[in-house]
Amino acid sequence: MKIIDTIAELESVKSHSVLTIGNFDGVHIGHSEIITTAKQAASQSGAELVAMTFEPHPVAILHPEKSPGVLTPLEMKADLLAGLGIDLLIVLRDSRELLELSPEDFVDKFLMDKIRPAVVVEGENFNFGRQRLGSVYTLYNLGKEKGFEVVVVESKKAKFSIGQNVLVSSTLIRNMLESGNVADAAIGLGRAYRLVGKVVSGKGKGKQLGFPTANIESVQQILPAEGVYAGRVQIGETKNDVCEIKIKNTLPAAISIGRAETLGDDNESLVEAHILVEPVDDLRDKYLAIDFVERIRSQQKFGSEKELSLQIAKDCEKAKKILDK
Repeated sequence: MKIIDTIAELESVKSHSVLTIGNFDGVHIGHSEIITTAKQAASQSGAELVAMTFEPHPVAILHPEKSPGVLTPLEMKADLLAGLGIDLLIVLRDSRELLELSPEDFVDKFLMDKIRPAVVVEGENFNFGRQRLGSVYTLYNLGKEKGFEVVVVESKKAKFSIGQNVLVSSTLIRNMLESGNVADAAIGLGRAYRLVGKVVSGKGKGKQLGFPTANIESVQQILPAEGVYAGRVQIGETKNDVCEIKIKNTLPAAISIGRAETLGDDNESLVEAHILVEPVDDLRDKYLAIDFVERIRSQQKFGSEKELSLQIAKDCEKAKKILDK
């Protein structure tokens, strides 16, 4: 997949492509449905399949105080989109001027002037233009006028643990993660939620307790709620390595997010993983991907380090059982 991220490079985009526009944060099953539909349209006409996304999220540009947390860093988003069959990814950076165009001007001065698509494929809740005033129906009518087809994809529903079919959205998945419901988030995503970061040195308390952990640096992604989780980790030399979704190379782990209050009240919040197989290579200066499978328990303060150690042992056993499924 080719990636371009400057307006000047848009001159290289082939006309009469099949285009889909969106933030695609999470690249969840609803996004997959849209891209699958677009891929079918591209295959039928032999056209290039183009996705256009924004970096950062448009809300972060127009209303920074309301900026949503990130589910997928750009490197991971690009890997997932490539896996779905996108030929060309257009990354629009610092796109305030573009976002403030009216829907009509966006189509006229950008789509028709720069990209010239034959088909545009969007979800039924797609909005565009200044103040998100344009809908898919606006786009459909403009397409008839300007000479491109608009295909509207019905929103995707999934059955979650509550037993109901619910519309999948990036906002829904963010809310699930913030409540610790990583298992339902995985249903919406179509895979486990992945957090990526560089391994940093900790205080070594996990090792002293008999459960050495790999701590990762502060990340820009959404953190699941504080607690203990069963999951898997992938080790890489670079951030790009761990942004590539590879299930075969992962290792089982028990993961903790939060403050170890048993070890003192002034401890900072940490994201740390205890890998459940041995031996473990030296992870210094490596990058770690953490895939969250299921929440085991909330964080709690124990009466002693011994009690904490006994609980960690139970957590590890439970994590193994969950992951063995």
